[in-house]
Amino acid sequence: MQYLSTRGGIQPIPFTKAVMMGLAEDGGLLLPRTIPRIDSHTLTAWKELSYPELAFEVMSRFIDDIPVSDLKTLINRSYAGFDHEEVTPLVHCGNLHILELFHGPTLAFKDIALQFLGNLFEYLLTRSGEVLNILGATSGDTGSAAIYGVRGKERIRIFILHPYKRVSPVQEKQMTSIMDDNVYNIAIHGSFDDGQAIVKKIFSDVEFKNSLSLGAINSINWARVLAQVVYYVHSCLHVSRHENDSSLAFSVPTGNFGDIFAGYIAKRMLPEGCIRRLILATNANDILARFVNRGDYSLGEVVQTTSPSMDIQAASNFERYLFYLVDREPERVKALMAEFAETGRIDLSAHLDQIRKDFAASAVPEEEVAATITAIYNEYDYILDPHTAVGVKAALDHQKPGIPLVCLATAHPAKFGEAVEKAIGRPPTFPESLTGILERETRCEIMDADVDKIREYLRKNALKR
Repeated sequence: MQYLSTRGGIQPIPFTKAVMMGLAEDGGLLLPRTIPRIDSHTLTAWKELSYPELAFEVMSRFIDDIPVSDLKTLINRSYAGFDHEEVTPLVHCGNLHILELFHGPTLAFKDIALQFLGNLFEYLLTRSGEVLNILGATSGDTGSAAIYGVRGKERIRIFILHPYKRVSPVQEKQMTSIMDDNVYNIAIHGSFDDGQAIVKKIFSDVEFKNSLSLGAINSINWARVLAQVVYYVHSCLHVSRHENDSSLAFSVPTGNFGDIFAGYIAKRMLPEGCIRRLILATNANDILARFVNRGDYSLGEVVQTTSPSMDIQAASNFERYLFYLVDREPERVKALMAEFAETGRIDLSAHLDQIRKDFAASAVPEEEVAATITAIYNEYDYILDPHTAVGVKAALDHQKPGIPLVCLATAHPAKFGEAVEKAIGRPPTFPESLTGILERETRCEIMDADVDKIREYLRKNALKR
C-alpha cells in the first residue's frame, strides 16, 4: 500500500515511511492511495475474531511492509494491557449502544491508537537504528495516552504541549506526573489551537524537522486513524451478532475530526449500508457542526467547556476529508487550505449535498451536556463523561427508528469528576489507576505560545542521532 499527501507534493511512500514522516513534507496529511473494500462474505467470516485478531485483519490491508508475524506481535502487545477482554466493549442503555473506549492505561479512547503507535515506533527504530523526538499538542487526552505509549522506550523522547490550566486536573496530572527521563511536558499560555499551530509550523520546517528527527503522534499521523477504524468494524460485527443487523449509525464526539474520519474510512471499506450514518457531535466549539450543516468552515473563538478535549476550532484531520470532498484533487486542497490559513474561513456550501450524505451534525450547549449526564444516570444508572454526553445528546437528536445507534464513549467519567458530580450529585468511582493521582509529584515547563521558544527548547533537549 502506498501513501500520498493531500497536497500532492511528495512521491508515494510505504506505510512505515508514512508513520515516521507524520505530517507530509509538503504540509499536507498522508492518506492511502486506495481504500481497501471488504465484501459481505469476508465480514461474516470475521464475526468470531477477538479484537486483536480483527485489528490485524483490518490493519494488514493497509500495511504491506511489516512481516505478518511482527505485525501480529505488535498488535497483541498493544492491547494486552487493557482491562477488558473485549478491549472496546459495548453496553446498552435502552436503544443506545455505548461503545466504551476507555479501558486502556489512561482511560481514554486515544489509548486504542497510541499503545499501537508507541510499539510501532519502537519496532521501526530498533530495525533502523535511528532515534525519534516526538512532538505533539493535546487538548487533554492525546498527551497522556501518547506519553504512556512511549514512556521509558529507548531511542524516543516525547515533547507534549498542553494549554495551561485548560485541561481537567486529572488530565494534567496524568501527563505531568510521569517522571521518565524521556518525557517532556510543556504547558503553554493559550489554547489547544495555539499549540497545534506551533506543532504544524515546526513540522512544516522540513530542514529543522529532519535535523532533530521529529515525528508526530497527534492524529495527523495516519497510524492513529487506522487503529481507530478497527472499533467501527468491531461494533458492526457485535451489533450484527446480537440484533441480526449489521446496518447501524454512529454518534461521535469530535473536535479534531480524527475519530469520525476513522468512521468515514470504515464506511468506505465495509459493504454498502453497514454504516448508515455518521453523526458528528461537537460542544459549543461548533466549527465542525457549522461545516456539516451550512458548509461554513470558519474559525471562532475557543470557548472553555466541561468537555475540554473538544475545545478546538481548527480541526487537524479536516484536510483529509476535504481531499475526498473535492474529488481527490490536491491542488484544490492546497488552495483551500492556503485560503483558510490566510482568512480563517472556507465556504464549502457548494458541496453541502455530499457533506450531508456523509454526516449529520449537532452542536451541544453546555447546559444540555449536564442535563444529558443527569438523564442517562437517572434512567439507566450509567455515568457518562461530558464528551460522551455530547455524543449521546447528538445521537438522540438524530436517532432514526429501526437503525441501531452506537455512541462512542471516549473517556472514563472519573477523568472529569467535578462536572459529573455537579450533574448527578455524587462523584464517579475512581478506578484504581487514578487513586491518589491529584497528589502526585509533577514536572512541567510553563512557556509562552511562541514557536521560536518551543523550537529552542526542542533543540536543547532533543535526542541526537
